[in-house]
Amino acid sequence: MSYQTLKRAVTARLEIKKSAFITYAYPVTSREQAMFHVEQLREQYTDARHHCWAYIIGDPNNTTSAGFDDDGEPNGTAGRPILNVLQHKSIGNVIIIVVRYFGGIKLGAGGLTRAYAGSAQAAVDEMILSPYVPIITVEILAEFATEAQCRYVVESLNGIIENVAYSKQVTLTVTLAEANIEHLKERLAMDGRVLDKS
Repeated sequence: MSYQTLKRAVTARLEIKKSAFITYAYPVTSREQAMFHVEQLREQYTDARHHCWAYIIGDPNNTTSAGFDDDGEPNGTAGRPILNVLQHKSIGNVIIIVVRYFGGIKLGAGGLTRAYAGSAQAAVDEMILSPYVPIITVEILAEFATEAQCRYVVESLNGIIENVAYSKQVTLTVTLAEANIEHLKERLAMDGRVLDKS
């Protein structure tokens, strides 16, 4: 599962035959978050003719959740081209919203498709992308004498210690990249053990 995500929101603007296409892209992790941004832009640009969008939650190559809306444009000329750009560029956990002000010149179906794909691409060109890394939270059980070594191993794997509980033994709650879980188990070997979630 290798794809990229957007680090921060971006905006881009195109003018095509007197129509203004104002494009926004936001990092999102749920449909609710995505729809929140659509509603915000509807309120911000109440006089715009169309608010077309597409989003992908998760892996764009194996989409569990994706959606798009032409918002009154001819069927398949707005949302789908935006979604196609995201899938082609392998960008997940993102929504692109294109706000269109009609300039009086009809673009035709092909022109609209190119305009919305071009608007999405303009936003992608502004994006700072980072590889998506699945994160996992685990608990490590250790003795008091080996706590420092466990902390060292977690930090060396770029893990974060979220919580530490002391009783007869020490329980460290840590988050780290899912890909590093086997390394963690190997490197802890004698110093602590990763508790399996049951």
